[in-house]
Amino acid sequence: MEKRILIAIDDSENAMRGVEFVSKSFTTDHRITLFSVVLDTPAICDLNSPGLTPYFLSQKAAFCELEDQKKDLMTKAMREAREVLLKAGFEEKNIAVKIEDKKKGVARGIIDEGDSGYDLIVLGRRGLSGIKEFFLGSISQKVLQSAKGVSILVVD
Repeated sequence: MEKRILIAIDDSENAMRGVEFVSKSFTTDHRITLFSVVLDTPAICDLNSPGLTPYFLSQKAAFCELEDQKKDLMTKAMREAREVLLKAGFEEKNIAVKIEDKKKGVARGIIDEGDSGYDLIVLGRRGLSGIKEFFLGSISQKVLQSAKGVSILVVD
């Protein structure tokens, strides 16, 4: 029976392990969505308010260039993830790619997307130290704690 699987992707090795796990562990009749939440760089880079700190204004071009490079890395990661699934035998028509601008946060974006009819959310576990994870939390931890009505698989 066909299931809808949401794989949360960023440009990390952890996320790619999630894709590889799905490619090896699930039958190819499932519908896969590769999903990423990214910072809305154009909105930030188009700000010209005099209320912005002088430091941000002086560094804005460098920041916006880095964010554009991050989007390029995300696009490359999505392409690579798609290739892994295609090589595993998933049909092109059953693989969707979706990149969403960050509105409420990365974890909230994944949860909201997962609530739209998916059977499973797959995440790579982030490699934070125990102390950092305790104070900062992780996206996988936030999704695990907050998602309702959908199964969560965290791949190590």
